Amino acid sequence: MKIVYALLATTLLTSVAAAPPASNAALDARIAKLAAQEEAKVIAWRRDIHEHPELGNHETRTAGIVAAHLKSLGIEVKTGVARTGVIGILKGGKPGPVVALRADMDGLPVTESNSLPFVSKAKANYNGQEVGVMHACGHDSHVAMLMGAAEVLSQVRKDLPGTVKFIFQPAEEGSLPGEEGGAKLMVKEGALENPKVDAIFGVHIQAQTEVGKLSYRPGGEMASSDVFNIVVKGKSAHGAYPWLAVDPVVTAAQIIMGLQTIVSRQTELTSDAAVITVGMVHGGVRNNIIPEQVELTGTIRTLDKDMQQKIWAAIRRTATHIAESAGATAEVSIQNYAPVTYNNPQLTELMLPSLRTAAGADKVSMQKAVTGAEDFAYFQEKVPGLFVFVGGMSKGTDPATTAPHHTPGFMLDESGFTLGVKTLATLAADYLALKK
Repeated sequence: MKIVYALLATTLLTSVAAAPPASNAALDARIAKLAAQEEAKVIAWRRDIHEHPELGNHETRTAGIVAAHLKSLGIEVKTGVARTGVIGILKGGKPGPVVALRADMDGLPVTESNSLPFVSKAKANYNGQEVGVMHACGHDSHVAMLMGAAEVLSQVRKDLPGTVKFIFQPAEEGSLPGEEGGAKLMVKEGALENPKVDAIFGVHIQAQTEVGKLSYRPGGEMASSDVFNIVVKGKSAHGAYPWLAVDPVVTAAQIIMGLQTIVSRQTELTSDAAVITVGMVHGGVRNNIIPEQVELTGTIRTLDKDMQQKIWAAIRRTATHIAESAGATAEVSIQNYAPVTYNNPQLTELMLPSLRTAAGADKVSMQKAVTGAEDFAYFQEKVPGLFVFVGGMSKGTDPATTAPHHTPGFMLDESGFTLGVKTLATLAADYLALKK
């Protein structure tokens, strides 16, 4: 029955959505023309930022470029929000609601393997070790596209019935342990206040989707992301005499295998997808010494709050009971990085015509939910939000041959950036017209 209801909902969503208000058709056309004129600038900004990436909470150079650009457009600017975040406020020529547009600015601790003329050679210290730094998820393009949208909207400000708030966010990829940052901190520091935001929109480039295409999903679009840590404590002994030990290595291995049955045997996967991955195993210092403890760290991805809580409980139960059966103990801690990226269904329905205006009706599609995560979700917890994927793969390319996000060979087709600019600006202008 859930499948039937989902199909009905999809049909209704498609059929009910109408065209943007007729009064905004001329403005949308002008926005499309201005966005096309911005292409060379947007590509140049993106290349510069790509060549000089910065890790989360350290985006000082990027923030400086953004702030200077916004000020040059006559936009009110606030810097230092959530450490390095930048907020711009563009007041339209008429009173009305407030809409926010968001881009993330941080790179990743990844050493780039591409041979681009603007390849990143940047280095930084991350978790106590020197690493390469790269925009391996497209945040450089997000910044450039939002800078382009700001310039477009600033040129039509007299026709905007309300206010546009531009949010350039640091640390979407997360902060170092013990360091707060990202969208959560921006919300805490008032990014959605003064003036109070009524709705927020964001886009994410997608290296496995063809340029010129947009995709979206109402409701749960991207998974929540949790980090779990399990410390297995046993008793040390010489490796030649394991009977004198309580071996945390073997116990940890049993826990790793036991965790896999939570998804495969304890979770109703016909409801929604779920993932449990152990990404780090630390323990021991020598080949013939059984250590005192082993530490496991991993990620949990869910698309439903109830399922999330059930998985948390199952991880605690599985780890502690397996450890107990071996005579060891397991200390389990779980921290939430990001909630479910939840596209407000009513807002999605309202703005679907705007997506079709920006890309063309045949270039907009509903996608399946993905188990990647986005801290844009923290904004969506406070105000209705819509998060859209923009194609960044060259036409005719097999997605299986493209480098995934977060990898050294990650690559984008820059011809897709204009659609991102147009989508952001069109969503903002149409929302203000619809809600004035």
